[in-house]
Amino acid sequence: MKWTHQAWESIEPLYQQILEMPFIEELSKGTLPKEKFQFYMLQDALYLADYGRALAALGSKAADNQMALDFFEFGKHALIVESALHKSYFKEFELTPSPADELEPVCHHYVHYLKSCVAFEPIEVAAAAVLPCFWIYKEVGDYIYRQQPAENNPYQSWIDTYAGEDFAAGVVKAKAYCDSLAENTTPHLQKRMLEAFQNSSRLEYMFWDAAYRVYRWPVR
Repeated sequence: MKWTHQAWESIEPLYQQILEMPFIEELSKGTLPKEKFQFYMLQDALYLADYGRALAALGSKAADNQMALDFFEFGKHALIVESALHKSYFKEFELTPSPADELEPVCHHYVHYLKSCVAFEPIEVAAAAVLPCFWIYKEVGDYIYRQQPAENNPYQSWIDTYAGEDFAAGVVKAKAYCDSLAENTTPHLQKRMLEAFQNSSRLEYMFWDAAYRVYRWPVR
């Protein structure tokens, strides 16, 4: 069994919970309250800036030149392509990014967890930690796209981005690199890869949950 098959099986119950989250259900129906989506977009923009840098830093650790180039490209995608989507939404939903914007608790924990993995863990563990953001978003995007329960969904651009072919190609590559790294490492590191994958998957759930609850630091 490939490592990615084992990894996905280990989070399948969590993934089903994600699909049932109010944030995902209401996003799919187009009924998600505007203020919740605004909070999500601001936090996601801040997350993506750090995620893109983490991907580039991971690429710099790769011994294989093609892997390095691909992770640099993944980072570029996070910083540029998805940034364009945010700019579109910022205008549409009357959001103005500010230097005063800050990472709220869950986003803060997530980006620092990824940075820590990339900086201090073996590349196998780091690659596993960044994978859920690729993979879960793709699966959720495809799920919502297949449902298509609402016409004129105000969140259609988000859905189309994560259900698109360009994003899918990146997911395939990222999964293949994790399988290759797992195949050529020790059982101990394979286990740690699995733990990192599971941790980031839980944080994906928490990110959406925090957006729905508009969860902020208790003291400003």
